[in-house]
Formats: sequence, C-alpha cells, structure tokens
Amino acid sequence: MESSLKLALDRQGYRLIGEGGAVKVCHWCKESLKTGRGCYKQRFYGIQSHRCIQMTPNVHQCNEMCLFCWRYQGYQLTNDNPVDPAELVEGAVEAHRKLIVGWKGDPRVPRDKFEEAWNPDQVAISLSGEPTMYKHLQDLLVECHRRGLRTFLVTNGTGPAVLERLDPLPYQLYVTVAAQNEDVFNRLCAPQTPRLWQNLNRTLALLPSLGCRTVIRHTLVKGWNLEDPDGFAALDAVADPDFIEPKGYVWVGDSRNRLNPENMPTFAEIRAFSDRLAELNGLTVLDGDPTSRVCLVGDLATNRWVGNDPMPGSRG
Repeated sequence: MESSLKLALDRQGYRLIGEGGAVKVCHWCKESLKTGRGCYKQRFYGIQSHRCIQMTPNVHQCNEMCLFCWRYQGYQLTNDNPVDPAELVEGAVEAHRKLIVGWKGDPRVPRDKFEEAWNPDQVAISLSGEPTMYKHLQDLLVECHRRGLRTFLVTNGTGPAVLERLDPLPYQLYVTVAAQNEDVFNRLCAPQTPRLWQNLNRTLALLPSLGCRTVIRHTLVKGWNLEDPDGFAALDAVADPDFIEPKGYVWVGDSRNRLNPENMPTFAEIRAFSDRLAELNGLTVLDGDPTSRVCLVGDLATNRWVGNDPMPGSRG
C-alpha cells in the first residue's frame, strides 16, 4: 500500500492491519460509551453499539465507484497479499482496543460499560471496500464466530458465487441495493467490471435460500432513486428479505465532489418512500430513526428473527 494512502487513512482515524485490513471506531460506539445513545442498529436489532468493531478485510478494494460513497476513490487496490483471517481478527480486536483506551478514564463513561467495549461481541464487516472480494471471507467468518463475535456482513451484492459458498453464514447479511434498474445502476453505482447488475440480481434470487437474517438496504439519493419505490419493490419481492432499510444518502466525505446537498432526502421523504414500499409488498413500516434518516420495513407477525438469536452455525 502506498505510503500516501496509509498516511491519509491514519489521519482519518483508520488503523491498518497488514496490507488490506483496517479498523475505525464508529461514531456511535463513542456515543454509546459517553452518552448511552446507540446507532439505529441498536434500536432496530438489539445490538450494543459500544461492543461493535467496525472493520474491513480489504480497504480501498471495490468493484463499484458509487457516486454516493464517502470514500476517496483515487486509489484502487488489488490486495494480492490479503492478511490471514486469524491475524485479521486478532489485529482488529487489538486495534479497536487501542482506539478506545482513552475512554477508560473519561468520567462520562461508566467503568462496566468500558469493560464491555473492551470485550466486543460483534463485528461489522463493512467500513470500506467490498468484502466478497477478500479471498478468505469464509475463514474470516469462522474466526469471528470462534471468538464469539457475531458478524454483520455488508455487501454490494455483486459476488453471488462467494455468498453461495459461505459456510458458516454471517449472523446478518446486508445487501445494498441502490438502484431500481440497470440504467440507474450503471450511472449511480458506476460498476468497474461487466455484468455486475446481473450478479446483483443473482444475489437477490439467492437470498430466500440462505439460513441467516437478511436485510436489503436501499441507499436513497434524491433525484436518482428516491422517486421510484415501485421499482425497488419489485426487486425486494424477489429477495424476500427479513427486513428492508430505506436509508438516506448523507453529503459527507468524497461524495461531496460528486453529488450535492440537495441530493439528501429528508426523513419525511424517506418515510413516504417506506410507506409506499411497504404497501406494495404487503409489509409494515416497523420503526424509524430520524437521526440516521432510516426506516425499518418488515413483518413482525411472521418474522422468525425477533428476540435474541443464537450464533449462526454451519449450513449443514
């Protein structure tokens, strides 16, 4: 990795693990420690924000250059020498602890809460880059689960062959669906290799057969996709996920060079989109978080993922 990229990532709060792995403490982890306020995933799914590691196995390696992505896209790494999965998990826990150690003496942070944060129980495999491009993703899940870490895997859905082979499965699989048709996908998500729209649709068709909690996230960009809930509803009908998250684009990071503040939907607009989406697929808007500009759509009457779920096992 180029020294200039390493320096830039360090200044942004990343801690690198090998040539491709990275950790960054989430804003909501800090908020949970000092004020008790958690992220919307805590509200929706019952996780504890201060016990979550935010990491990636392949920082700055992605097959899309989405206009709404906050990362700087001037670098595109190949990660030919991916870090070993066991080293990656150990390094992620160690880096996370180094990043939060300063909160230990903060009078706003209860001692027991800091001890919980020191011993995280889940990992969000997201942050930056596309995780299905990491060659050892399955072994990474094995290592996380062996350490008692629940895994939230976030993917752009363009690696269906990888998802088909995963064993064990993640605790929760997020698939970002930010375009309602191929034309918008090509312009908004800027695929870097052929057939990614077709691959995404293969993933959507695969989801109902998976034995883990599945969530479709619609990143809503005003003027691009917010105005077409009907198009998204058709894709969701194929995927039949446990939950759907319509979530508003935020004008942050390098996306400010590609989009405008006017592309950010209001929470009222996201709620209206969610109401229509739910109506079309016979679902319900279950909750919403105005701070994060996100709604939760699903069907609690039939959903099997309510309450404390066990750690996922193997497919067998």
